[in-house]
Amino acid sequence: MSESLNQQLADLHAERERSWDPAALAVNVRQRQRLVDEAPGRGFVRAGDSLAPFDLLKLEGGTLSLDALVSDGPAVLVFFRFAGCPACNLAIPHYERELQPWLRAQGIPLVAVSPQVPERLIEIKERHRLTLQVASDPDNTLARRLGIVYEFDEASKAAALAKGKGIGEVTGTGTWELPQPTVVVIGQDRVVYFAEVSPDWLVRAEVQPVIEAVRALVGSEVEVAV
Repeated sequence: MSESLNQQLADLHAERERSWDPAALAVNVRQRQRLVDEAPGRGFVRAGDSLAPFDLLKLEGGTLSLDALVSDGPAVLVFFRFAGCPACNLAIPHYERELQPWLRAQGIPLVAVSPQVPERLIEIKERHRLTLQVASDPDNTLARRLGIVYEFDEASKAAALAKGKGIGEVTGTGTWELPQPTVVVIGQDRVVYFAEVSPDWLVRAEVQPVIEAVRALVGSEVEVAV
C-alpha cells in the first residue's frame, strides 16, 4: 500500500518546519487556520446539490462542458490551486497513481481543475506525465459557484509580494483568489454525490472515499487495493 496523501502532506509541513524561516511559516499556518475556522459558515458544495451547465478550458484548446463530462456516466473533478503549488504537486500525481487507473477502467473521467490559465497549467501535466485531464476554470467561475474560492489574507499577500510576485501574476488571473482543494463526484443526472472541501490545503481528500462514492453510484463490484 502506498503512503497516504495526507501523510505526504504532513511530511511536507514537517520539512517546512525544519527549513523555513519561522516568520514565513507562521504566515502560512495562520492563513490555513483562518480558512479552517471560517469553513463552518461557508456555503460549500455538498452532496445533493444540482449543478447548472458549465464550461472548462482544455489545455489543448476548446472547452469541456458539464454535458460532455457526464454524457456516459459520472465524472470526478479535483480542484487544485496552481501548477507550482508544492502541495498540489503531491496531490495531483497521487490521484494519477491511485485513483485514475480505477476510474479509467470504469470509463469515468478524472479532471484536475485550476483557475490558472491553460498555457501555464501545461507545466504540471507535463512534469508528472499526467493521463488525467487538466483543465482551467476561467475566473474561478465554477469554483465560485461551488463556494470554494478564498482570497489571500493581507499577511499572505505581503509575503508573496516580498518574494516578487502576487498569485494573480503566477496564475495569469490577476486576482488574489484561489480555490480551496476540493473533490466532487458528479452523476449523469448533474447531481453531486460526493464533495470534500479542504480549507487547509495541506489536508486533502484521500482516494478510498472517492472510489467508494463512485462505486455506490455506478454499482461497481470491482475491488481495488489503494
